[in-house]
Amino acid sequence: MKILVCITKTPDTTAKIAFTDNNTKFDTNGVQWIINPYDEWYSLVRAIELKEKDASTVIHLVTVGGPDTEPIIRKALALGGDEAFRVNAEGHDSFYIASQIAEIARQGAYDLVFTGKETIDYNGSSIGGMVAELLDLPYVSLAVKFELNGALATIAREIEGGEEINEVALPVVVSCQKGMAEQRIPNMRGIMAARTKPLKVVEPVAVDALTSIVSYGLPPAKAGVKLVPADHVEELVRLLHEEAKAF
Repeated sequence: MKILVCITKTPDTTAKIAFTDNNTKFDTNGVQWIINPYDEWYSLVRAIELKEKDASTVIHLVTVGGPDTEPIIRKALALGGDEAFRVNAEGHDSFYIASQIAEIARQGAYDLVFTGKETIDYNGSSIGGMVAELLDLPYVSLAVKFELNGALATIAREIEGGEEINEVALPVVVSCQKGMAEQRIPNMRGIMAARTKPLKVVEPVAVDALTSIVSYGLPPAKAGVKLVPADHVEELVRLLHEEAKAF
């Protein structure tokens, strides 16, 4: 079985966010980059678990980005990827990125394509569905469990108030979230092996982006907290009526 795992880099969750050029560009100065957690902890690790059950399984990685993405690709290879592709392109348009991933998937004839449910910076949650549409494959989103029996996958996904179980024949595209697998840390053997694993740089296919970023903005600063003594009930009621905001 061949699995393609889509990964991308995102700012570390502790990074200080700022913008430049009149709020039209993200300021990357001093930012520590990591593998998007949904890609690493859930989709990649679940792929590794499948390989541990079937040693003939091959795991390929794909990312769309410049040379600065290669450290996170090497980390993914250290965790357990066998080979990686870096599409040599920059861009934030979901359709453009999905088109590049779909082209790699099409050429590789993969049985399974895993994505994270979303990235922690843009939270678009759109790549998986677009890749599936471009490949004309079934798509299951927000998966929390994935089991394989031959060429038939049983996939559990969260729905409002419960869980939905799907059965689908491979090939399929699946977006993964918390519950799919548990986070792993690369060991020294994996880190050393990752240095020599293939990382192929490919040029992007010609695709027009459908969207562009006009500007960025930070959310409003959190307001201060007002403490009301327990014996000042009237003041608490007044504040709730006059100053508290409904959410």
